[in-house]
Amino acid sequence: MTNIRNLGELTGEVLLFGGVYSNAQALDALIKVASARGIPASNCIFTGDVVAYGADALACSERLAGLGCPAILGNCEQQLLEGAADCGCGFEEGTACDLASKTWFDHASRQVGLRAAEFWGDTSEWLTFTHSGKRYAVIHGGAQDVARFIWPSDAPAVFETEFARIETAAGAVDAVICGHSGLPFERVIGKRRWINAGVIGIPPHDGRPETRYTILAGDGVRFHSLSYDFEGAAHAMENAGLTQGYETALRTGIWPSEDVLPAALRR
Repeated sequence: MTNIRNLGELTGEVLLFGGVYSNAQALDALIKVASARGIPASNCIFTGDVVAYGADALACSERLAGLGCPAILGNCEQQLLEGAADCGCGFEEGTACDLASKTWFDHASRQVGLRAAEFWGDTSEWLTFTHSGKRYAVIHGGAQDVARFIWPSDAPAVFETEFARIETAAGAVDAVICGHSGLPFERVIGKRRWINAGVIGIPPHDGRPETRYTILAGDGVRFHSLSYDFEGAAHAMENAGLTQGYETALRTGIWPSEDVLPAALRR
């Protein structure tokens, strides 16, 4: 059974974000955005993966816990809770993503350690809420596989299958909000929408250092760029010995490998 938390009716702007990825500078900038827009923590929804590539897994875990916003488990949190040896993304062995993940996941595990249950022991797998007359479900990756990568280039059948699985567990929805893949996008499939809110911890492979978050309002969603101290975040990674290429990606906006991307989305 999927652990689903219902947030009820939300009003006003809702800030959607994912993938902090141990990037404390980006998280601090995101919190400032919410404050400047007058969005309370109860209307800031996190789609999972507090930790990943960056240097500050523990600091980000503490700050997000202190913020108290609604959140779901990403695959990284699930793996840390289970004491696993990797992030659970299923990268093909020997690929650049696989090799890098072994280093950053070990770093995050050493920082968070036995406090994983303190941070995420009571965190739900999914959320549901209503806003402006529409019902939303929030998941991390896929309905059956938390670490499934779902891309904007995927066939409609991929989304239809996911909608069916989600609605079996959570009831009818008008839209699904997710994270995980690192690319913000919206796909309209029939009368429903699939919304990837993007991640704030690393750029979306577009050649710019800004990362992404999403604002849900009465007229739909808008994707926004997040400016933050990416040099500070990159230096923190270098000082921690996390130099597999993601520290460079913070500066260039280009991922160190396209292994995980479908051919249609590669540069």
